[in-house]
Amino acid sequence: MLDRQHAAQGPRMAESVLRVAVPSPLHRLFDYLPPRNAGGALAPGMRVQIPFGRGRSIGILVEVAQSTDIDPARLKPVQAVLDAAPILPEDILAMARWASDYYHHSLGEVLAGCLPVMLRRGQPLQPQGETVWRLTAAGCAAGPADFGRAVQQGRALQLLAAYPDGLTRVELTAAQIGAHILRALVGRGWVEAHLRTAAPRFSTGPDGAAAPRLNAAQADAVAAIQAAQGRYQAFLLDGVTGSGKTEVYLRAIAACVAQGKQALVVVPEIGLTPQLVGRFEERLGQTPVLLHSGLSEGERLNAWLAARAGDAAVIIGTRSAAWVPLARPGLFIVDEEHDPSLKQQEGFRYSARDLLVWRAHRDAAPIVLGSATPALESLHNARQGRYRHLSLPERAGAACAPRLRLLDIRNQTLDEGLAPALLAEMRGHLERDGQVLLFINRRGFAPTLLCHACGWVAECRRCDAHLTLHQRRQQLRCHHCGGQQRIPLQCPQCGCADLRPLGAGTERVEQALARQFPGISSVRIDRDSTRRKGRLEDLLAQAASGAARILLGTQMLAKGHHFPGVTLVGILEADQGLFSADFRAGERLAQQVIQVAGRAGRAERPGEVLIQTHHPQHPLLQQLVQAGYPAFAAAALAEREAAGLPPFSNLALLRAEATDARAPDQFLSDARDAVDAGLCAGLEFWGPVPSPMERRAGRFRGQLLLVARERRRLHRLLADWVPRLGALKTARKVRWSLDVDPIDLF
Repeated sequence: MLDRQHAAQGPRMAESVLRVAVPSPLHRLFDYLPPRNAGGALAPGMRVQIPFGRGRSIGILVEVAQSTDIDPARLKPVQAVLDAAPILPEDILAMARWASDYYHHSLGEVLAGCLPVMLRRGQPLQPQGETVWRLTAAGCAAGPADFGRAVQQGRALQLLAAYPDGLTRVELTAAQIGAHILRALVGRGWVEAHLRTAAPRFSTGPDGAAAPRLNAAQADAVAAIQAAQGRYQAFLLDGVTGSGKTEVYLRAIAACVAQGKQALVVVPEIGLTPQLVGRFEERLGQTPVLLHSGLSEGERLNAWLAARAGDAAVIIGTRSAAWVPLARPGLFIVDEEHDPSLKQQEGFRYSARDLLVWRAHRDAAPIVLGSATPALESLHNARQGRYRHLSLPERAGAACAPRLRLLDIRNQTLDEGLAPALLAEMRGHLERDGQVLLFINRRGFAPTLLCHACGWVAECRRCDAHLTLHQRRQQLRCHHCGGQQRIPLQCPQCGCADLRPLGAGTERVEQALARQFPGISSVRIDRDSTRRKGRLEDLLAQAASGAARILLGTQMLAKGHHFPGVTLVGILEADQGLFSADFRAGERLAQQVIQVAGRAGRAERPGEVLIQTHHPQHPLLQQLVQAGYPAFAAAALAEREAAGLPPFSNLALLRAEATDARAPDQFLSDARDAVDAGLCAGLEFWGPVPSPMERRAGRFRGQLLLVARERRRLHRLLADWVPRLGALKTARKVRWSLDVDPIDLF
């Protein structure tokens, strides 16, 4: 190996040179010689084990060349070739190269992110297994007379009899079958441990359920997507909530699978997968393969292998699924395409939506971007003719659009954030056998703990933020760095014991609901209540079935779910996004309100939405209530164009952070000075300035924003500028990152 940037002058001939992408922040490839015992052909996409620095690393072979700028005598050989054939196909390699260039990120880190964790570590390309316990023949024959008074053993045998394929230790523990019971059953020869390959299950039956009848708009959308099979076409499926976008997806996927091709569906959050999976199983007659962070490493590897081999016809995943290899790509779908979760915010900052548009173009396949509240960038692309705009303006079936009302809560006495008028409406809907959904985008009990005597506020020691009170766990938590503290018994500043929570979160509203509606079942769905594996699915099932009459939650509850029994939606704390410094805050608030409102009235019964606000005359809220999201989007696009903001300009954000408060500004100032003046035409530099939250997790942060009317000019400057940044002396004192097309300026 030798760094090609510091090579001698002129190419040197060699028998063959392997150019390897190494998972490091260095923006370059590294040259190696083939291994001494190379037994087969070497090709791009293979993993190789290489000496790197003082240790060893797993890299991806990118190119086999016949010359090098380095003296071949100085090159080190690859230690081992880990694969007999490339594990990354040509289209994924091409997408990684494009993404590396577009986002100006190390190709080695981009390629490492394409692989499941187990493959990054050098493990073999084969399915992984998991240990399960199942009944033996003797166990199947055992009856009550055999286990006598050992009631727990008998219960375990009954449970395992219902699962012939066996249950994992986690599943048995969840069923309160402890290790001592297992040991006893194994000792009696009734149960045995078995290594089961955690292969995805592909089929639940030969045929799917009957499809509902399409309305005219749905039929037109399906016909357009099916007509694009075998060629690239980007569609923006703009459908009001409840308009049947999922039915359009299903018809398009069924046509794709019927042609022997694969469909990839990307959703913004894990929470959206359970209902999608259920509907896909019911309609397509097969279980989609899942790819998301809630799976074990072995499960993710097996799903990745099934997609790569073509065994999985339908794959549903979150953001990282954009990188999964497909043997026969035929259709790409991005559900809730407006959602910020589709943009990676740490490390390699890519947009899964934008990557898949590029990938669909490369693979000559159609892509569908679906949303009830499309991103302004997507609407602009549709206006420019880059996307074909498909509209679903009406709800499917007999469902009617919900009626939105603003609820003025000025001078009102609130019960933990609940206005009297909202409580009265809730009682009316519950008495008429309706379900109620309450949305508040704030978890915990209260966002602030205050001393009533001296005004002291509980603040995070490592962030410029208040600590959130989580009363159930008796903790103060920072939702930015994850720090935790015990709730103090008295004020650390004045010693007073009168500490009061200010504001309301989901826990506090939950307490008020229990007091206001005794005997009425409710569920709370937020990140805290769904930590345990399987808990989210359980709570969503209770919500969808109507077993829970009141649904309370954060944005996990607001997106894409189908709750046919919900007739009333209450939106609490709607004013949070009205006065933000972020130019995207209004768009996100509008999307959030419309998405949450869309959970109401999805069956035959009409729905109603109450939006609590201290600013009922605010233009944004008035526009949403009176004219809906399309009118808001048109006005917002006109404002963006006048202000020269995206999508009418292009942004890149250089961030820096350090434990030294002065270091970020010093680096960002040097970075601005390092720009080639000849490349600055048509660009503006805003900053450097401290980040809106200057201190986070004990580190001080700053940022420098680049604004360009032309994307080409921006990338030409970045290509010249980024290599210079690492060479700056002040770069050694900070962590810095570049975010192209940032969606969050914090």
